[in-house]
Amino acid sequence: MSDTLFPLPEATPGRSDAGSAPPRVLRPNRQQLELRPADLEGLLPAEHRARVIWQFVEGLDLGPLYAQVQAVEGHAGRPAIDPAILMALWLYATLEGVGSARAVARLCEEHDAYRWICGGVAVNYHTLADFRVATGEVLEELLSTSVAALMAEGLVDLQRVAHDGVKVRASAGAGSFRQGARLEQLVAEATAQVEALKQEVLDDPGASARRLAAARQRVARERQQRVAQALAQLPAVVARRRKAGVKGPARVSTTDPDARRMKMADGGVRPAFNGQITTATGSQVIVGVAITNAGTDLGQLQPMVEQLQRRYGDGPAQVLADGGYVALRDIRALAEVGCQVYAPPKAPRGQGRAWDWRRRNDEATTAWRTRMATAAAQTIYKERAATSECVNALARNRGLQQFAVRGLRKVQAVLLWFALAHNLLRAVALRQAAVTVG
Repeated sequence: MSDTLFPLPEATPGRSDAGSAPPRVLRPNRQQLELRPADLEGLLPAEHRARVIWQFVEGLDLGPLYAQVQAVEGHAGRPAIDPAILMALWLYATLEGVGSARAVARLCEEHDAYRWICGGVAVNYHTLADFRVATGEVLEELLSTSVAALMAEGLVDLQRVAHDGVKVRASAGAGSFRQGARLEQLVAEATAQVEALKQEVLDDPGASARRLAAARQRVARERQQRVAQALAQLPAVVARRRKAGVKGPARVSTTDPDARRMKMADGGVRPAFNGQITTATGSQVIVGVAITNAGTDLGQLQPMVEQLQRRYGDGPAQVLADGGYVALRDIRALAEVGCQVYAPPKAPRGQGRAWDWRRRNDEATTAWRTRMATAAAQTIYKERAATSECVNALARNRGLQQFAVRGLRKVQAVLLWFALAHNLLRAVALRQAAVTVG
């Protein structure tokens, strides 16, 4: 390929003072050699976000991740990538809105911040992808311990929390949902394909062809497992639709059996998951996350409060939620543990409905309705939008638009990454504010 530059014009029109002389410009010379000695430490300024993230990771207890490393001193085997590097890479990538393991691997070669985090250690997208979704239990513990540390410093309290849901598009197409008869047919076809590929691997004498056939067999086996899982989940979907009074045949996705068709914020219906996020109102620190494939928020409030009790040993005194979470059984259950619900009551429809509400009211629900009718409760309830809506918007801006992984377990891990990344920046801001005030 020639690197010859295009010719310059011989004269510049309209330049009477320069006559007919050609323009003088600095032109690229891509054949010249350049020496750029630079250490990785000098690539980033002292206040760069990557340094903040690394400092945060240094303070985490990564013992469970190091315990999983099989390469040990004094024994054969290639050294593993430091889990701290992988942790910092995904936190930085999450804050930058990068959700693809392949994109992160590419940035580790091209972007100074990612190169600084790696520190000369080569990473590949397989390792990045596996680490992101295989550390769910560790991420759960890190969320609890990091928030507990902020609580010990007096920067976060659970006196009042705001709870809200965020529906995120699943990695499945609308056309991947199948009925029971079709699912049984697909299971039979997938099983036959797996057996045929197994025999092909045994019969083919070529090593390279065997590797190709083994890859095809793995893909077929994974599809067989997904279709079988979809068929196994069909009865639960049928029962849920019957309970909700939904007519029509039940369908389950063969791409992601855990995904469900949900009504989204724009009014469309798409395969999605329903993320549940609880945030401390005063600090805007995420204190609890959960993922569900239920299309409604009804009944999600009590499980979240119970999660907070397990995480921190004590639950919130007040929880703010929108009207979609109003379930009388949740209000009663939370009142028994000393948690007040701030959520707008639904207006009764018709005389029969009004009579039914009065009959079902007890001490807990009467107190809730009375409380929400006061001006003080309305003032407190305004904190919900200022907290939950802000946190949800930040997550959307950081790429929480569609999950690139499949299955409830992996989706839960990705949501935890967003929570940890968000809390990282909030912790920095809260500590800086505390120093300024002090």
